[in-house]
Amino acid sequence: MSKATDVSPPARRSEFMLLAGNALGATRKALTHNPTTLVGTIIFLLIVVLAILAPLIAPYDPVAQRIVNRLQGPSWAHWLGTDYYGRDILSRLLHGARYSLMIGIASITLAVIIGSLIGLVAGYFGGRIDIVIMQIMDVVLAFPALILGIILVAVLGASVTNIIIAIAFTAVPAFARIARAPVMVLREREFVQAGRALGFSDLRIMFRHILPNIVPEIIVMASLWMATAVRTEASLAFIGLGIAPPTPTWGGMVREGFENILDSYSVALFPSLAVLVLVLALNLIGDGLRDAIDPKLAKNA
Repeated sequence: MSKATDVSPPARRSEFMLLAGNALGATRKALTHNPTTLVGTIIFLLIVVLAILAPLIAPYDPVAQRIVNRLQGPSWAHWLGTDYYGRDILSRLLHGARYSLMIGIASITLAVIIGSLIGLVAGYFGGRIDIVIMQIMDVVLAFPALILGIILVAVLGASVTNIIIAIAFTAVPAFARIARAPVMVLREREFVQAGRALGFSDLRIMFRHILPNIVPEIIVMASLWMATAVRTEASLAFIGLGIAPPTPTWGGMVREGFENILDSYSVALFPSLAVLVLVLALNLIGDGLRDAIDPKLAKNA
């Protein structure tokens, strides 16, 4: 009897749907039933909504200078105070959230696509292809993410596009490794072997039968690395390699506040807290998703 008849098509589809359904169900359960993940999700969505509505709800123009009002503390006129140039800190925070989220989401999305494809190819084909690809990834991982980001932005130039590319490049090896491991296991499963026996192409097996089963692991890594991307963007802006002023960015605001920390604490405090809250929310989401997807942790819950 041929290999193709060992496992019937309904059985193969059932196994595939069961694996994908269980993982996605665990992800949905984590977002709705895990208290810490729910808190992180609510905070993150709130920041997203505030960023989207920033042009409508910001009380002042974020780049308009009013020197006579510079370095004022929190008041009814300026809830979070003003910076060295008299600009409203709350308005700049709201608009700065747009850039932090845009850079974080865009860079991690790019890293997910490229890194997952690399890990999928390395894990599926194995052999010399796997060795060469993962050695290249190991070389990139040898550099600290922030240092590598500084080098790339310094070479490419400080712009939104180049910052996204730099942060994505530092995250690609992590996604390649997280995708490669489960692919190496799934390629030996019965539904994959049956697909080969039926003459399915490698591309069809990789993208229709293997990729959906590794999506939950990638989502967990993406949420955690988005926090890293936000920190990296803020760090680049703090050392002068971020988006050029007067465009409001949280890292740039922290830098400006650090220069005037003795005159007004609020200039550096509030953007620092904003970065902290966003990173905390993303980490809470990532931890909850990891606990839901990990079968050992889910069994003990």
